[in-house]
Parts: sequence; C-alpha cells; structure tokens
Amino acid sequence: MKNTIKIVGIAIIFFALFGKLFAQDSVKTAALRAAFESSYIFEKSAQYLTAINKIKSVYDASSYETNLRMAYLYYKGTYYRESANYYKKAIALKPNSIEAKLGYAYPLYALASWDTLKIQYEEILKLDPNNSIANYRIGQIYYYKADYTTALTYLQKVYDAYPFDYDNTLMFAWTKLKLKKNAEAKELFNIVLLNRPKDASALEGLKTIK
Repeated sequence: MKNTIKIVGIAIIFFALFGKLFAQDSVKTAALRAAFESSYIFEKSAQYLTAINKIKSVYDASSYETNLRMAYLYYKGTYYRESANYYKKAIALKPNSIEAKLGYAYPLYALASWDTLKIQYEEILKLDPNNSIANYRIGQIYYYKADYTTALTYLQKVYDAYPFDYDNTLMFAWTKLKLKKNAEAKELFNIVLLNRPKDASALEGLKTIK
C-alpha cells in the first residue's frame, strides 16, 4: 500500500512538472510566432530596426531561424557586418543549409569581400554542384578577373539547365566573345534579344562582332 502511494505521488509530481514545462514551451512558441509576425509587418514599411528588435525580444543563439531572420533584416537595413555575423551563426547551426549560404553572399558582396564570397559559392557547389545561382556568380567572378576559360565552365552549366535565362545567357555570350568564339557569341546575343528585344548590352555585343 505504501509503495502504491509512493508511486502515485511520484507520478503526480512528474505530470505536474511535465505540464509546467509543456505550458512554458507553448508560451515560448506563441511569443516566437508573434515576434516573427510583427517583424514581417515592420519589414514591409522598411522599419528594419524595429523589426530586428522584435526578433531580439525572442532571440535564441541556438535557433537557426532567429539567426537567419536577424541576418536578413540587418542586410535589408544595410547593416552588412551585422548581417554577415548572423548568417555565419546560422550556417554554424546548420552547415548544409544552402539558403543560409546564399543569404550570406549578399552582405559579403555589399562589403566587397570577394575572396570570402567565392569560397562561399564553392561551399554551396560542394553540396549542390548544379546550383544555378552559385555557378552563375562564380562565373561572374572569373569573368571580371578576365579568366574567361574558367568562367565559361561555370556559365555553361547554367546555360545547359536554363538556356533562356537572361542574366546567364548574356554573361555567357560576352564570355564567348572574349574567347573570340564570335559565331557562338552572336547566336547567344540573339537569344538574349528574344528575351529582352532592346537590351543594350546584347546590342553592343552584336555591334562589336560586326
């Protein structure tokens, strides 16, 4: 009888503690959702610091989502170093997150951190070799370094998957032109003009070939 009473007592304590923890978790979840919702409202009116403060009120260093949201809002507010720091925290929490790595690229670009930016895109390609954004961006980097042969390999991947994409096809055309592949460049510039009939860059490329 005494053992039964003891067991019942332990069970009551356990369920009381569990119920308390569950209630606390529910409150925390509700607060998190409310903070995110408020941050979206303030973001729409470009009140980025207010939106950031809403997330700060529920910020958890171990939360991928709060770090990612803070990073994005700091970027939108043009606080690029702060943005980069929070993106790094998000990546550390979820190393295979391509979205966080792509997000990290934006403040790196704004800060002109070219070497780190290139490394970031290479990290994305390790996870997703055919990622169109990373391939295009690395192609751009090599193009502006005048390494047209290397640029071509990255841009070719994107062109194979998205042959009517404006940005990549235009960059691909200019790369072909720089490599003196005039006939191929001409064909690509003409494809760009099907996408954007009065595109100044494509028209300039065709004029250069003539």
